[in-house]
Amino acid sequence: MERLIKLIWDFRGPDAEKIADHHVIHLREFVALEKLPLTIIEKQVINEVHCTAYLVVNDQQMKELRDVLKPHRGELYEQ
Repeated sequence: MERLIKLIWDFRGPDAEKIADHHVIHLREFVALEKLPLTIIEKQVINEVHCTAYLVVNDQQMKELRDVLKPHRGELYEQ
């Protein structure tokens, strides 16, 4: 089974959730434009002032997409 990596963008402040929602839209547009076989693109609410947007990729895609999309951080994705 291949490793999956979660590329994460953090947003903080009173508008964090709205910004994360908007970032998810842009990530989905990028995936569609590039015709990438990626389907896990979500937002996570940590608390009222911290939200994340994330995209799950495999090991082979990680380096290229990391360099293009410049996420704030990454971690192993566990289903």
